[in-house]
Amino acid sequence: MTDSTLGESVTSPSADIPLSRDDLLDRAQPYRRELLAHCYRMMGSVHDAEDLVQDTYLRAWRAADRFEGRSSLRTWLYRIATNACLTAIESRGRRPMPSGIGAPSDDPERPVVEAPEVPWLEPVPDTMFRGEQPSDPAAVVVSRSSMRLALVAALQHLPPRQRAVLLLREVLKWRAAEVAELLDTSTASVNSALQRARAQLQQAALTEDELSEPTDPAQRELLDRYAKAFENTDVTAIVQLFKEDAVWEMPPFPEWFRGRDAIARLIGAQCPIAPGEGLMIPTAANGQPAFALYSRHEGGDYKPFQLQVLGIEDGHVAHVGAFFGDELFPLFGLPESVPADAAAR
Repeated sequence: MTDSTLGESVTSPSADIPLSRDDLLDRAQPYRRELLAHCYRMMGSVHDAEDLVQDTYLRAWRAADRFEGRSSLRTWLYRIATNACLTAIESRGRRPMPSGIGAPSDDPERPVVEAPEVPWLEPVPDTMFRGEQPSDPAAVVVSRSSMRLALVAALQHLPPRQRAVLLLREVLKWRAAEVAELLDTSTASVNSALQRARAQLQQAALTEDELSEPTDPAQRELLDRYAKAFENTDVTAIVQLFKEDAVWEMPPFPEWFRGRDAIARLIGAQCPIAPGEGLMIPTAANGQPAFALYSRHEGGDYKPFQLQVLGIEDGHVAHVGAFFGDELFPLFGLPESVPADAAAR
């Protein structure tokens, strides 16, 4: 197996000079970020991904004396990580978004009920995959596109091996023969699995607008207006920023909503944040703009309410994944609370 299609040339050690365990770990460290991204795309959970990357390095450390250098270290690590993910999926199952398990709700005023038993898809902070130095702009776009929330959600509906084939062939650009060797199958089976996976992911196709840079002035203005509208719980202003057929979903609640009118009714009836009592802190998740929404509590401090990941199309908000759960905020480096004086602008 060669490494020519993986985007980076890595010199393999000689087959007759095995790496020591410590040397192997030292050489393997530069690949931690990309292995984390790969495991996240496979699993739909950053917490699962972190566990599996740790497991990958442990397995590699234990098997250091069996690394013969016939492929690059990078390729070998991806083989271990992919197989670890496939094994984990067998016991943990898939992680959907609400829109992937049922029809949209037709009653935005009806109280929503949590479904904590469902292992929901989790957003991932961009900072986990951003290197110390700026990357080539084209490579950044490719990286962001492969982390999109819609794509990761769609991947969850593929059978595990199809999921692996699609990521290895389309994202990492492995050859079909390389993937066949990893999965212990034929090249024909890999090509067939790739074709089926592509067909199922047609609805997750990305538009150029969705991949616009976050520094784009028009998008920046849209996001500023969006943040101000939510801080003021200005339903009229909020809804004007959405596409007519926009989607709003909010794990761990299984209900989801489609259309401006439904979203307006939902926010108007069920948002507990009074006008002027919200605080939006910008962040980035899955290669997309995101906001941490805080709600002002007694005493004046702002407490976490939800993390919103936005999909932008044609100058409007097309999708919002509003994730509830305080445990997400530390993951994004967000404060547990914000004093009122610090929130003043």
